[in-house]
Amino acid sequence: MKEFFLGIDVGSVSTNIVLIDKEGEVFYSAYTRTNGQPLESVKKGIKELHKAFPKDGRIRGVGSTGSGRQLIGTMVGADVIKNEITAHATATAHVVPDVKTIFEIGGQDSKIIIIENQMVVDFAMNTVCAAGTGSFLDHQSERLGIPIEEFGDLALTAERDVRIAGRCTVFAESDMIAKQQFGFSKAEIIKGLCEALVRNYINNLGRGKKLEAPFVFQGGVAANKGIKSAFEKEINHEVIIPKHHNIMGAIGAAILAREYVEESNCPTKFRGFEATDLSFEPSAFECGGCSNKCEVIKVEMEKQVVAMWGDRCGKWANSL
Repeated sequence: MKEFFLGIDVGSVSTNIVLIDKEGEVFYSAYTRTNGQPLESVKKGIKELHKAFPKDGRIRGVGSTGSGRQLIGTMVGADVIKNEITAHATATAHVVPDVKTIFEIGGQDSKIIIIENQMVVDFAMNTVCAAGTGSFLDHQSERLGIPIEEFGDLALTAERDVRIAGRCTVFAESDMIAKQQFGFSKAEIIKGLCEALVRNYINNLGRGKKLEAPFVFQGGVAANKGIKSAFEKEINHEVIIPKHHNIMGAIGAAILAREYVEESNCPTKFRGFEATDLSFEPSAFECGGCSNKCEVIKVEMEKQVVAMWGDRCGKWANSL
């Protein structure tokens, strides 16, 4: 019987589901829009996976990551629930063992991760400003009337340099409009935008950090050749883009699940594909046990409490 490990990365924009084999090779992957409904997006993804799952296969372990990792981990019965930094670093070290700097740009946030000997030693995240994220680039491609798939390629055809203010989405967009009025071409403006966003990324997330090669660029935005070129120009070095750059978080979660079950030799907690038919109901309440007034998340399955988290002292999380 073939053994597989399931990784689920639930973000604010997308939900990625990955199945890897014992060697860590991707057997199956799927992308689903989260649309503010992580439970529904994962249920949809798991149902699609079930259709493609080999009859002679079995899921040996499950890992979840991303902003919705706790909720989804509870729903599917994850063996490991890890943050995005750990998951991304794990996947990158698997494909580029000597990686030292990871640039990650997704739909709504950005990260920089510093690695030494395959261990995370420093990181920074940008979850407040949308400048440079996939959603902002999608908006600009729509405004300029250029498909996002052609955005990066067009930037590489620019013959002149133009400087765009990239400190925030408002400044960047107003500056782009101004440059259009000055007669710069769309290709030149897009190139300028790519360079501005990378400059902003390095200045904010990379400030005070020692950025060393090998550099790996991942996340959905890594498909944009203009951003890749801007990174290489800014740091004056080649940037590696992994084959599965857009699903690295899910791959990392699956690898972590594999490592856990192989080391512990414990049976998986995976609820099976039938978990998509179960009723899960999340709710929240404020704990009044002390002055922290923690917001506690409670998840009920078929009217029975199956998970609680969010309390600093563990009063509720450890009560089950």
